Formats: sequence, C-alpha cells, structure tokens
Amino acid sequence: MSRAHARPQRSKRVVVAGVAVAATLTAVTAAVAFAGGETASGAIACPAPVVPAVPAAAQAEVQRELANLDKQIAEANERLRTSAGEGGPNFVQNAILGPLASKRVAALNRIETAIGRVAAKPEGLERFATCGLGQAPAVSAPPATSASPSGQPAPGTTAAAAGAIECPLPVLQNVPAAARAEVDRELANLGKQLAEANERLRTSAGQGGPNFVQNAILGPLASKRGAALDRIAIAIGRVDQRPQGLERFATCSLK
Repeated sequence: MSRAHARPQRSKRVVVAGVAVAATLTAVTAAVAFAGGETASGAIACPAPVVPAVPAAAQAEVQRELANLDKQIAEANERLRTSAGEGGPNFVQNAILGPLASKRVAALNRIETAIGRVAAKPEGLERFATCGLGQAPAVSAPPATSASPSGQPAPGTTAAAAGAIECPLPVLQNVPAAARAEVDRELANLGKQLAEANERLRTSAGQGGPNFVQNAILGPLASKRGAALDRIAIAIGRVDQRPQGLERFATCSLK
C-alpha cells in the first residue's frame, strides 16, 4: 500500500480511538448525559458516585479512591479494546464488567470508611459500582439516613454544626492517564485549601464583624478552588474533551 493511501487510514484510527474514550464527566448531571449515549457504543460507562460533603481530614483518602475509580475504568476500557473478539457472548460481563464492579465496590467502601472515621459514615455508595457497555446503568435511590444507635447525632455532625467549612467534592470520571498526575495534584490542593480554611476559621474565632467569615475565609477559598478546578479542566483538555462547569464546585459554606 502506498504512503498516500496509508495516511487516511491512520487518521481514521485516531478519530475512532478518540471517540472510544468516554468524555470526562463531573457531577450527576454530566453522568446522566453520559448515560444517555454521548459515549461511543462499546465503551464502558460507570455512574459517577455522589459523595456527600467530605470532612477535611478525609479529603486526601477520598480523592485517592476517586482517582482509583478513574483508573479502574481506564483499565477496563483498555482490556475491552485489546480483547475484542475474544470469548463467548458473556465474555465482557464475566471477564471485564464483573471484576470491575468488584473493584469499584471495594473503592467505594473505602470512601465510606474514610469519611466514617471523622463524620457520619455515608451508606449505599456501592450502588454506583455496576457499570455497563455503552451507557451507565441506572442508580437506585440512596438509603434513608438514620441517627446513631444512641439516638444522638452521628459522629462528626456536631463539629460541622459548630462551624466547620464544607466544600462540594468534585466528581471526575474517566480522567485520561496522561492528565492523571496533574489532576491528582490539583485535587490534593483542594484538600489542602479546605484544611487551611478550617484552620483559619478556628484561629480567628471572634474576629471581625458578621461578614468576616465570608469576606476573609470563604471568599478567598472559593477563588483558590476556582483556580485549581480550572487547572484540572485545562489538564484534561490538553489530551481529551475539556470538562465544563467545574467552577460550580468552588463555593464552600459554613455548616
């Protein structure tokens, strides 16, 4: 085959590979769009886990496990690509989707455990474990929350009510391998920023007027988080479709 004929075929392979990579998603609304068919048929799609407000002390561990979920999906899609044509009709379910669900259950349980060490342990995250081919399966409703056995508020809720800063946890799915290191650094920055803001809140108790916390702590924190989230979007956008709307995770609140 001449070089002139080979060139369009190489270009076609690049386009197909680009389509097969699921678009990076954030938050539940993006996950719904993803499940609605915006990913190429044949790619593995998983529901984005909806994690409650994560205490600063658990941020680093939770972010590591969310990164593990991304890595697991990437590995499963690579296995899907390299095993095309193998096995019988149940090969994908038995050899790829089943093991992936088991790995996701373990990671989601570790997220629950990490949060449960310092606050109310979330329940039912395993409902986000099952993935599908072509679209993410529907996710059941979360289980009803309950008080602790003693009838008192669950551990950690008192501290939050007393004035801890809580931030929404950005949920990123299918982060490309080439962007993962930079994204992980920025996710770690978000955890560090939250810890610093809570320390500032603790050490400045009683200072300023009624708007002190908003002007001196929450406002600057939102600006820092906005910059970190923008760097995440840029890092992903260099190698894949750039996620939109990450800035909605920038604003934190006093609980």
